[in-house]
Amino acid sequence: MTDENRIEREDNGAKGRYVVKGPDGIEAEMTFTKVGDHQLIIDHTEVPDAFRGQGVGARLVTRAVEDARAAGKTIIPLCPFAAAQFRRHPEWADVLKK
Repeated sequence: MTDENRIEREDNGAKGRYVVKGPDGIEAEMTFTKVGDHQLIIDHTEVPDAFRGQGVGARLVTRAVEDARAAGKTIIPLCPFAAAQFRRHPEWADVLKK
């Protein structure tokens, strides 16, 4: 994986995002909002056309799932893309807020 495709996590207190930076400053991002200490809401995923077909959006959601699992948190996938990813990955049920 090149530096261009590395996922970075930005945490701004109550909100944050996972981002993949591409050439010419383009960014794919998935934003989240924290709910208390043990939950987060994935509220938006945006993948520019330059990243389409590369699985970048799915990688962003996967990274959030891995981080939530490691921290003992659950996820509420309000974003339609993230919700679709959770439906495709029943193995993520342990971090899905019931």
